[in-house]
Amino acid sequence: MNFPDYDDSTAFLGDWGPFQKTVFFLLCLSIIPNGFTGLSMVFMGDTPAHRCLIPAALNITDEWRNATIPLEEDEQNRDSRFSKCSRHRMDVVKNYSDQGLLPWVDVNVSDIPREGCLDGWEYDTGTYISTIVSEWDLVCSDDWRAPLTSSLFFCGVLTGSVMSGQMSDRFGRKKVLFVTMGIQTVFTFIQVFSPSWLIFCLLFFIVGMGQISNYVAAFVLGMEILSPSIRDIYSTLGVCLFFSIGYMMLPLAAYFLRDWRMLLLAFTIPGFFCILLWWFIPESPRWLLSQGRVEEAEAILRKAAQMNRVKVPDVIFPQTQTRETAGRLRTYSLCDLVKSCNICCITVLLCLVWSAVSVGYCALSLNTSSLHGNIYLNCLLSAAVEVPALIMAWLMLRHWPRRLCLSSTLSLGGLVLLFIHLIPQRGYYRSLPYILIGSVSILSGLLSLLLPESLGSPLPETISHMQTVSGFKKRYSSNSPTERKSDEEHESEHL
Repeated sequence: MNFPDYDDSTAFLGDWGPFQKTVFFLLCLSIIPNGFTGLSMVFMGDTPAHRCLIPAALNITDEWRNATIPLEEDEQNRDSRFSKCSRHRMDVVKNYSDQGLLPWVDVNVSDIPREGCLDGWEYDTGTYISTIVSEWDLVCSDDWRAPLTSSLFFCGVLTGSVMSGQMSDRFGRKKVLFVTMGIQTVFTFIQVFSPSWLIFCLLFFIVGMGQISNYVAAFVLGMEILSPSIRDIYSTLGVCLFFSIGYMMLPLAAYFLRDWRMLLLAFTIPGFFCILLWWFIPESPRWLLSQGRVEEAEAILRKAAQMNRVKVPDVIFPQTQTRETAGRLRTYSLCDLVKSCNICCITVLLCLVWSAVSVGYCALSLNTSSLHGNIYLNCLLSAAVEVPALIMAWLMLRHWPRRLCLSSTLSLGGLVLLFIHLIPQRGYYRSLPYILIGSVSILSGLLSLLLPESLGSPLPETISHMQTVSGFKKRYSSNSPTERKSDEEHESEHL
């Protein structure tokens, strides 16, 4: 929507009155459930220590019961451990036990043939009462299913990312925010009663769609309502910090709720409370103006002015001019992001940057269960370290150019990941994922220097207002004289 004077027209509200504070904190509260939902697989999908189940009904001596599970060499720790996926053949063990022979005295146990875990597995319950792995035996030949569960969740995130923007443009930011928040909450609740792994994955995919959709809707809604001076703190110490708070709540809840179903049930409680925010969070006046709904936009701003106790102009937006502008609006789609050379380059660069950030963040966060030490403490520290990082990011965004902030942090994170392989380890292959993520992060950091700088610039109202990628000339995606004139006026403002 091309309202270049929107911020000027709403400047009478002030920057940080009761209205802005209310919107700020309520939108941030809606982000908290995303923190523990998005990373819940750290605990729900963890694999407890396990070995083949020896049926209690099998009448063998205690000596043979202890010797039934073979020992295997652990290449990572250079020691021996009980096999997780095999046992000695029960018929042979039963025969030796009935004869009164002793293992390793009368019989060389290592010579006994092996078989799979035909009677299932027994799992260590010292850390968890149950996870989806122990519930549905996602181990050994089925161990690929646990990581696939996370992948399907993020497939839902990808689908929601593509759909949510189009939906919020069509139906409004507020409706999409609360509908998708309801989807996330309701389907998480239904997951508690999943009868099988397949049903769990299907529901998890839908939860992923809702999770990212309400996150994006809340982010956009806040950026459109709040004044320019508040957007930096909202996008860092607001949205991201409250996501981290939800992340920190995850290990605390998991510590006291060791059963994955009870943990999921606890996740639904904040979601139901967040739905009550419908009566306190307004629709975006910017979006309402884009739909020609001037009266509704002005009604929201007048109520905001009343909350802030400031005087309202008699006419906030000239309705005739606003309706004419809305009528001339061009409808954009995802295809417009690749039509012109300039916008296509920005799209590709931003996709690469977001991919590097998402892969690095999610891979490191979901890997906390594989680290040495207490899993609950590791996860809590992983979440808590985000707080100083976000404060640093906020300070950098206030004083440094955006491109420098992005490039320096991505490059620094990539270098740290590349240096991990210098730490002495058993098994060099374990460093390869970090090397890959680190390389992509550094590449993204360098390429981000080509992005246009946005520090001190107003939010672009249309695609035609996008700035130019370094090294490329501006090209027009349309031959419309109106858009060309608008671009020229916009560029002259910056000059």
